Amino acid sequence: MMGGGQQQLQQLSQELQALDEEIEALETEVEGYRQEKGDIDEAVEAIETLETGATVQVPLGGGAYVRAAVQDIDEIVVSLGGNYSAEQEQDDAIDVLRRKQEALDDRIAETEAEIDELEDESQELEQQAQQMQQQMQQQQMQQMQQQADDE
Repeated sequence: MMGGGQQQLQQLSQELQALDEEIEALETEVEGYRQEKGDIDEAVEAIETLETGATVQVPLGGGAYVRAAVQDIDEIVVSLGGNYSAEQEQDDAIDVLRRKQEALDDRIAETEAEIDELEDESQELEQQAQQMQQQMQQQQMQQMQQQADDE
């Protein structure tokens, strides 16, 4: 019977570890969504404040930038997703970006709800493991007491 309890305890421990890993992965996902939202905020702020003729630094990749002049603030290319982009006027570009943020907010809320569910499940498993450990300790104490009484 002792072996079975240890086996169940080990199984609970493995389930807890798997839940912790899943929670960590989802938290990383949420952090990525928040980073993307921050990037969109910066883009919206830039679009709102830039004017035609303004000088900007355009990233080329690898940490290299080039200075360029904005020829027309109403010609903004915005990624629509699925490797598609479209030229938008200033206000339309901001609307597209705001909709992206709303979609990210939804994903964040869904992912955080999933994290909450997994954390609840993890707490339940931890309680089960603690109860099981206590029962095993009580059984051990009873067996030791029985052996002492028998002698």
